[in-house]
This record gives sequence, C-alpha cells and structure tokens, in this order.
Amino acid sequence: MTHTLTAKEQSLAKIFSDDYVFTIPGYQRPYAWGRDQAQELLDDLLGALSSAPTQLSEAAPYFLGSIVLIKTEAQPDATVVDGQQRLTTLTLLLSAVRATVHDAAVQAGITKRIYEHGDVVSATQARYRLLLRERDRDFFRQYVQHENGLQALAQLNTVLPDAQQRLRVNAQVFLDGLAKLPQAELVRLVQFVITRCYLVTVATPDLDSAYRIFGVLNSRGLDLSATDILKAEIIGGIAPALRDAYTQKWEHEEEDLGRDEFGDLFSHIRMVYRKAKPQGTLLKEFKEHVVSAKQPRVFVDEVLLPMAQAFAELRDADYASTHHAEQVNEHLRWLNRLEFKDWVPPALAFFVRHRQQPEAVLNFFRDLERLAYSMLARKTGVNERIERFSALTGAIEAGADLATASSPLQLSPQEQHQTYAALNGPLYETHSPRALAVLLLRLDRLMSDGVASVQHEVVSVEHVMPQQPAPNSQWASWVPDKVMHQFWLHRLGNLALLSRKKNSSASNRDFDWKKSAYFTKGGSTTFALTTQVLQFTDWTTAVMQQRQDAMLAKLEGHWRLQGRMSKAAIAEALLAELEGAGDAVAFELESSRHGLAAVAQEDGKAFVVLAGSQAKRDWSGQPHSYQQLREELRASGALKLSEDATHLVFAADTPFNSPSAASATVLGRTDNGRNTWRLKGSAITYAAWQDNLPTSQPATGRSES
Repeated sequence: MTHTLTAKEQSLAKIFSDDYVFTIPGYQRPYAWGRDQAQELLDDLLGALSSAPTQLSEAAPYFLGSIVLIKTEAQPDATVVDGQQRLTTLTLLLSAVRATVHDAAVQAGITKRIYEHGDVVSATQARYRLLLRERDRDFFRQYVQHENGLQALAQLNTVLPDAQQRLRVNAQVFLDGLAKLPQAELVRLVQFVITRCYLVTVATPDLDSAYRIFGVLNSRGLDLSATDILKAEIIGGIAPALRDAYTQKWEHEEEDLGRDEFGDLFSHIRMVYRKAKPQGTLLKEFKEHVVSAKQPRVFVDEVLLPMAQAFAELRDADYASTHHAEQVNEHLRWLNRLEFKDWVPPALAFFVRHRQQPEAVLNFFRDLERLAYSMLARKTGVNERIERFSALTGAIEAGADLATASSPLQLSPQEQHQTYAALNGPLYETHSPRALAVLLLRLDRLMSDGVASVQHEVVSVEHVMPQQPAPNSQWASWVPDKVMHQFWLHRLGNLALLSRKKNSSASNRDFDWKKSAYFTKGGSTTFALTTQVLQFTDWTTAVMQQRQDAMLAKLEGHWRLQGRMSKAAIAEALLAELEGAGDAVAFELESSRHGLAAVAQEDGKAFVVLAGSQAKRDWSGQPHSYQQLREELRASGALKLSEDATHLVFAADTPFNSPSAASATVLGRTDNGRNTWRLKGSAITYAAWQDNLPTSQPATGRSES
C-alpha cells in the first residue's frame, strides 16, 4: 500500500538511527542559525533537564518542533525540505558533548548517532546520518562529524564562508557552555537529548506534496488563532445581553491593530503577567497567568482595551501630550527599530499606569532606550533580556523607584563599562549587519544635532579604509602597519553609512573617488557620519582616532556611561570597603536556569541562609551527605514547598557550617559554595572576599580552603 503522508512523534534516538539518512538538497539556503539560536537551544535543554526527575525515563517529552521530508517508508534516505537548521545544530551539539565528555563509552555512543558504522557481514559501508549541501558537506564531516574534529574547528583561524563560520561560532557557544557542567551532568544531558527530546517527522514521497505540507505548517493563513479561541471563551463568559457590545469592542481593537499585531499584543500581555520565558502555549499560559481573563468584562475593560491603546501608541511612536511628546516619540522610534521586542511588556505596564505623567514618561523611555541599546551593544542573549525586562515589569507593578541605581531599569557601573567597551571595539566584526546599522543610525541621529532624519529603503555600513588595500595604494601609505590596519579596520572611526547596497568592487578604490562617487548620492549625503568623512583629505590613524573619540563621546553622553567601572575596579573598591568589617556580611546566590534566588549572611560562626530564600525542589546530583542534610531540613519544616509547588522556600533563618553546605542545599546538588555565593550586589565570590580578610578574622569558608 502506498502512503502519501506519514506524521510521527519520534525521539532523537529514532531520528539519529539507521532508519534515516538525511540529505540537505543543493537548493536549500545555507546553514543560517546564529549564536543567539544556538545559545537559546542549549539554555532551553539545560532548563528542561534541570526540572527532570532523577529517572529520565519518567521525564516529560521535550518537543523540538517538526521536520518535513521527502521519504518512502521502505528506505532510510530522506531529503530535508524543512528542518535542516534543527538537524544540523543538534548534530553540532552532540559533537560538542562528545568533545567535552571524558567517558570513552559515552563518546562512542554519541558517534554512533552521528554516523552509521559499516558492517562486513551485512556488506554495508559506513555512512553519515546527515549530509549537508554539497558546498559545506566535506567541512561538516571533517570538523563536526569526525571524532576530534571540533577541537580542530575551534582552533581554525582561516576566513570561512558564512555558513561554515556560523558552524564554528555555534560550536564555540556549545563548547563554552558545556565546559561549565560537571561530567555527570554532561552524561545526563546527552541521555536526556537522545531519549526524551522529540521531533515530529512529516514524510511524503514527492516534492510537490512535501512543499504543500511545508506551506500549510508554516502558513499564518486565516486559520483559527489563539486569540480567536480566547475570544470565544472570554466573550462567551459575558452575560448574553452584553455580548454584542463586548464583541464590537474586541473586534474594533483587532481591526485597528491588524490581526497579526493583535496576536503579538496578547503575547506581550501574557509576558506582563507571566514575567518569565514562555514554557507552554499562549492559550495555556494566558489562562494560568492572566488572572483577569477569569473575569471576562474586567479583562476586556481594564486589561485588553488599555493595553491595545497603549500598544498602538508605542508601536506608532504616537504619544500625545502637552509636554515632552516629541522627545518621548523620538525614544520610541529608536526602540521600535530594534529587532527584539522584549522591551514592549514593561513599556506597556508603565504606559497604562503613568500615561498622564509626561515627565515620568519621558524619563522612563529615555532610560528604556538606554537599557535596550546597551543590551544590543553587549549582545545580551534572549534569556537574559527576558529575565531583565521581566524584573523591570515587576518593579513597575510594585511601584518601585525606577531611578535608583539598583532598579532593573538602570545600568550598573559594570554594565556601563561593558557597553562602552563593546562600542569601542571592532563592531563590524562582532555584531550582525542589522544590529550594526541600527547602532550607527542612532549615532548618526545624535551627531546630526536634531536635524530631521530621512528614512532610507536601504542602509548599509561601509569601511572607509578598505579591508584589503592594494600594496601601493594611498591607504597603504597612510596606514602601513598591518597590525594598526587590523586594529582600526572594524571600529567606529573607520565606518560610514550608505543609502545603497555595498559594492565590493568599489571598496578598494582610492579615497577621492569613494568620497565623490560612492559615499554620496547625487553629489550629497544625508548621513552626518558620512558627511564627516567627506571633510578629510587624508585617512590616517590620527583621523580615525579623532572620529572614534567624537563618536564615543556622543554615545557616552546620550546613554550616560560616565559612571562605568570594570569588574576588577568594582571588586577592588568593594573589598576595600568591607576589609576588616566585623558585622555580618551579606551574600547572594542566583540561578537563572532554575529561577532561584537565595540570600545569606556570614558572621564568622555560621553561614546563615535567610528566611524566604529559594531552593530547588528535588536533589538531582550524586548521593551525598548534603542530600541527607536537605531531607532533615525538610522534615523539620525549615524547608517548605512553595505555594505553586515549583521550588522549596526557607521558612526561617537557617545556619550552615559552610557556604558549600548552604549552596548544595539551595541547588540540590554538590557545589563549591566559595565560588557560587557572591557578595550582595557584586560579582565578588565568597572565596575572593575571604582571601582579602585578615587572617585573624573567622569565616566558615576557611574550613573548605
């Protein structure tokens, strides 16, 4: 019997088995996942693993999405129509675990999932389970699929094509992240990935039907959306006499925003209430966390309508007020240029509360732009962004003073330092083209002194001094030293904006030609940064230093980075302040992966974890005396289950003999607390603090030294 379609939920043990040999056809785009997607995948898997029970066979399945294949049931050969990014990145992750784990048996087990060994008896040859596009296939085999290939890839210094460079970058992301895990946790991770992670495989025997299925799976179409289902439930909960009126209210807002943006609004509302990375569907989490939805009229009148109006004004940068309206809208326009929208939920939460206070609105959006662009410059990952903006939403709801240095809206001295360092670095090399263009456009606007900006359909970033100047050119005479050329090449001082696509054949032309024919359009340019370039006759390191200083000064002033301090400087100042302190010293332990926060005090006699501190619900590490200590604390009532049953809470101040006993109790595994606990409000570890104490001053951590 011929099957036209099969759809199955299959574990990766099945996916990476003899049942499949995946081939990425030549017409597919190159490998495109970047650092953010790789980091998010690793973070999500580690997060799911952390909540899994000790027996992984009892863990809930973790779904990684779907793949669409051209494949017959009788043969393992499968052409990948959709899913190459997942399959490639998962193979890369398995290779990274193999390169990090020490157990030879585990390494061999992973290799078995990456390629099928030949069998003399069956007369079969060895074959790879995933074949990339022809252009990248050999590279992938040599540096990812082969044993010891990843170590060679990490040390590779040659310039690579874009897809291969992404593989190298993502390999380093995985290697860096996995290196922080204990060996036992690495084994547990790969077991979880292979046995409890699933893909939905949709297979059909021909290309036409495969693409039809791909189109259906990825179509937004007019199918019922989550908001349609919520509408039916919420409006259905309103008294019949009022349903028509509330239906009109709902549909007016949906029509006003547009169907897609209306769906985005619900995602943002979910985040306002959820204050954490989504763990389930919009429908499920909306019902669980948006409590007002249980009161239909209250939800529509007091949540949906105000939020929809606020969302429209924020999206359109259309704030109206007798004071500061244009300044607020300027900040909003730049926030809307960002690729990430994690800033929207706290912006909604603030705007619906304080819209009628223009001074407060201006201060908030000025600081929100500062925070968001700092994150862009520092390349803050999605999980960290969500955590920070969720904390900001919580502070807004609590009525906290957002101007204080400790507010999640403000940049710490170390964050200011990191932002300035990133802006002063080789931005062209370290940031994506889109992120770099946004940063330079913001700078250009600041340097134009408020002159009206022009929206260009195409904006690109170009080097003034080319990447590969001809040996006898002007460029080589101005900057003859190759080290200095490389130092300045990708920095702000050597970059300009174009209102056209870059032309590789123009990049190496002499300076006068570039100024007259390339950097201008119709004899002029609307970019202040590029106009500045036209004023110079030579392009030396002194010129680039002058531009660099002026550009950084503008950004430093606008984003208020003058209070920056390096991590080392902060540590030195804090240690000097605490040296010789006889009072109890406060420490904190935070685990964003587990969503835990604990505070403790060291008084020289005991390390006391304070009441209200959180601990992981279950012990996940190897058996240890600390595990028995945890159980005794639970039995005595010192550790109690939280109201939502997701973690444990210290019911009273609880003394421990050492910081490691305390951190093991919090994290549910053995741990070196001297490196985990940090002085409250700093990055200084307990160990660093103790090392700076007078030898006569008692500290419980000395017993672990």
